[in-house]
Amino acid sequence: MRVGKTRKVHVITMGCVKNTVDSEKLMGQLRLSGIEIVPEIGDADIAVINTCGFIDAAKEESIDMIVRQVKQKGKGPLRKVYAMGCLTERYRRDIEAEIPELDGVFGSHQLPDILRTLGAEYRSELLGERLLSTPSHFAYLKICEGCDNPCSFCAIPLMRGRHVSRPEQEILREAEALAARGVRELIVIGQDTTAYGLDLYGDRRVARLLRSLADIPGIAWVRLMYAYPAQFPDDLLEVLAGHPRVCRYLDIPVQHAADGVLKSMRRGITRRALLDLLGRLGGAGIALRTTLIVGYPGETAEDFSALEEFVRRTAFARLGVFTYSREEGTTAYDLGDPVPPEEKERRKAAIMEAQKEISEARNLALVGSRVRVLIDRVEDGVSIGRTEHDAPEIDNEVYVTAPGPLEPGTFSDVEIHDATEYDLYGRV
Repeated sequence: MRVGKTRKVHVITMGCVKNTVDSEKLMGQLRLSGIEIVPEIGDADIAVINTCGFIDAAKEESIDMIVRQVKQKGKGPLRKVYAMGCLTERYRRDIEAEIPELDGVFGSHQLPDILRTLGAEYRSELLGERLLSTPSHFAYLKICEGCDNPCSFCAIPLMRGRHVSRPEQEILREAEALAARGVRELIVIGQDTTAYGLDLYGDRRVARLLRSLADIPGIAWVRLMYAYPAQFPDDLLEVLAGHPRVCRYLDIPVQHAADGVLKSMRRGITRRALLDLLGRLGGAGIALRTTLIVGYPGETAEDFSALEEFVRRTAFARLGVFTYSREEGTTAYDLGDPVPPEEKERRKAAIMEAQKEISEARNLALVGSRVRVLIDRVEDGVSIGRTEHDAPEIDNEVYVTAPGPLEPGTFSDVEIHDATEYDLYGRV
């Protein structure tokens, strides 16, 4: 149902940075139609919740947020609440039935519909127009949508559909517009960024795209996330290792390292091939971030030991762990969920403890060295930033001592004088 005259809209984003980009595009189009975007929910007439449906915990957080907001309707200025995104794409009918107080429910591909409902004009020629929710010096750049990989545990294809690459020139125009607004770092994202170009051009073109992005005037860093390890393109390694404005950093989720589990997960790669690929990447000086899943159905004690040994052997720069979440509609669903929750948590804690030791050793090795730091923010007079080996919000930070606060979005050469497991301390 179409709303009347909209005064103030607040957008709440749940889940990953891919949702962040979707919310930014929604807000950008709303603003172009003269609708005010407010940063505080207490000032809004209308709330739009961009939901996440990735795993059980994320679903619960999204539902809790929806329920909390619909309960606020009529108690202040808030009069309408809408939901959109991954969770609503997958469970739209259930949500409509169970939370009838919602004023509208939209899927993950219904931007034109929600804009029209909010009284805005959908302008397809301005899809790159965004209202950034990140600090103004970095931005996420989505190059593709959906995924064609058959991973047994993953519901993303059910929510986001098949892999669809954006045209290269469209991406470059958006990146140029971001650079013109002062963005210094582009963080390239998608469900599977290494598949970029396959559907449009017949080959993997992510390396070529990174070169073009890095050559845009004003862009200092280009960072790649969500690279799928199977069929990894060799020319991408060359760009990551050799281009001066492409960060020597790669987010490459491997999920597991025991051959039996990898086969059941349908990852299309073996432990040996993983070790070879990661060895070549690490040997080229590329800092590696990964994510793992523990407690997958059929993961034995021996499988977990193999995973733990793999983590210590590979010594990832950054690492995160999820406990297995059984998802309806996935091929692993019929395997059940036999690993008890407390055992999943024990395995997760063991991996994170091993990574804590690895991270501390890597950071202590940097004491006495000089690193280039992009300043993100200033807190209580202390400037805080990141090296090229760190993505915002999820990786290490550098706390910088300087004669005065440093300007966010600027670079400084910093000498590291102390380190902890996940942070560095230095002076200009």
